[in-house]
Amino acid sequence: MPLPKTLDMLKALVGEPSVSCIDPAIDQSNAAVVNHLATWLDDLNFEVEVVAVPNKPGKSNVIARRGSGIDGLVLSGHTDTVPFDDALWQSDPFTVTERDSKLYGLGTCDMKGFFPIALAAAARHADSRLKKPLTIIGTADEESTFSGARYLAERGVPKAAAAVIGEPTGMTPIRAHKGFTSAAIAIRGSSGHSSNPALGDNALDAMYRVMGALMAFREELGERHSDPSFEVRVPTLNLGCLHAGDNPNRICGHAELKIDLRVLPGMDTAAVLDELAARVDEACADTPVTITTLNQPVQPYETPAHGPLVKSLEALSGKRARTVAFGTEAPFFQALGMETVVFGAGSIDQAHQPDEYLDAAQIKPMEDALTTLIHQYCC
Repeated sequence: MPLPKTLDMLKALVGEPSVSCIDPAIDQSNAAVVNHLATWLDDLNFEVEVVAVPNKPGKSNVIARRGSGIDGLVLSGHTDTVPFDDALWQSDPFTVTERDSKLYGLGTCDMKGFFPIALAAAARHADSRLKKPLTIIGTADEESTFSGARYLAERGVPKAAAAVIGEPTGMTPIRAHKGFTSAAIAIRGSSGHSSNPALGDNALDAMYRVMGALMAFREELGERHSDPSFEVRVPTLNLGCLHAGDNPNRICGHAELKIDLRVLPGMDTAAVLDELAARVDEACADTPVTITTLNQPVQPYETPAHGPLVKSLEALSGKRARTVAFGTEAPFFQALGMETVVFGAGSIDQAHQPDEYLDAAQIKPMEDALTTLIHQYCC
């Protein structure tokens, strides 16, 4: 069957809810999105494999390959979206709505919109004999646990010379981003009547010391590590939210602080988290404290500025490669030995927002760029 029009494919993908969330009550399967992609890729004569992600019921990666041999090109994106608040949207999040040349809908920008563009570019080479393979991948759970990309890396697939991760970058090549993780720091004191502090062990008093230690550690990280290629050139440690106690006339018996940690290329996310834990333990020596990571650490990512894929995408886009603070699946593909660049239509400023949209004016240039890239790497 002929490939559906780009807009029709986008409408079909957006119309299939595929929210991923660490809260099981909100988390959804990505099966319907994967089934659409598998059908269209099969129609383009790709060899299609749908691979269930272990310990993630209803979650799968789709891996499609056309052409034989080694090297070649990978085009990859994630099939899930973030949760949403329907009341904040001006239109149905699961219906693509066009206003002022913008395509509104959950995932239009981040990043279901990448797939119709990538498939349309692949379709332009439907009659070409590919000398090296073209692989198109859709992963699960990027917005929560990165389980889909982690499983690709565990399996050691795919293999190629280069990979494009189609996150929304305004068609600016991204060659590096920070690594990140988040954690919850929980302190268990003991409650008592507030009229006598000796009747309890105030968890907020201990958390005050912990927060001071964290802010001092943040300053140290900034003194030890800096990269001027980043807009925020130092590592960041955000004290995100604090929940403690239950009443003003009770000594606070429990406090929990959630933090976000982002580190520069050359740093090890897990190692920095270990050092952070040591600082917390020292600040809270007399009160029980536990640190729970809310997601497995994602390592920072960097590809050389002079790499052939970077240079090709700079030439195709007319934009110099740069760095960003947000994270992607790029480190997992780079770990498989591929030169990896993040490059896609749409703006990250629209991601994770009510009334998310993809600028329709970027669709054709993005399709043209991927078509040329496929020719360079596969034909």
